[in-house]
Amino acid sequence: MSSQHSKVLRGVEHLLLAAGLALLVVYLSARFHGVVMYRAGLWSFAALKSSPPAAKDERERQPAAGVDFSLWSGKRVKAYTDALATRLGAPLAVLSIPKLGLCVPVFEGTDELTLNRGVGRIAGTARPGEQGNIGVAGHRDGFFRGLKDIQMGDRIELAVLRRTFVYTVDNVAVVKPSDVGVLQTKPKPSLTLVTCYPFYFVGDAPQRYIVRASLADSEQPTVSELNPEFPKLNKEKAQ
Repeated sequence: MSSQHSKVLRGVEHLLLAAGLALLVVYLSARFHGVVMYRAGLWSFAALKSSPPAAKDERERQPAAGVDFSLWSGKRVKAYTDALATRLGAPLAVLSIPKLGLCVPVFEGTDELTLNRGVGRIAGTARPGEQGNIGVAGHRDGFFRGLKDIQMGDRIELAVLRRTFVYTVDNVAVVKPSDVGVLQTKPKPSLTLVTCYPFYFVGDAPQRYIVRASLADSEQPTVSELNPEFPKLNKEKAQ
């Protein structure tokens, strides 16, 4: 083999090696991005807070790193992992159910990407912190599978800027998908969690599992601090 051919082969080998290393870097970067994006969604929410450092008991309620996939279907785990490649904005709130060990970001909307990344506010319902009924949807084989174990009286926390609203479960029901009455506003501020049912049904589940919770403290203000009018309303109340 001529010296010229040897140089060409070495050049090709170097190019292939460089391409292989570049692909490895891309792969490792994607994996790293996937690991941190769940935290990033929660951190981006926390970063919006401008209040002083929380007390110890508040810090202890902060979500642990990572997601518990023990109840998830393999399909949903893959969908969640794939969805991490797409950046979403900061969550509207963080939903926590201490008894179930659930802590999940609440995003705007209920499209497939959103529900693969967290849970989503149902259009037409109240926003976190507002008066009315806040509707939140999640996948039955993902974040909301643990709802199968929820019971009356269980505590649900919804954290928005500078404030955490505490709800108590007062009704659990199974309804038809057409029953939109569960999202109607009630006299008392409320939170409604919606997922498909049965939880382990193969295929498209035919029913909806509804968890209804009411604000635990009726004296607690429910005007969101995200509302531009909040400072004005607060000032008027003090006068």
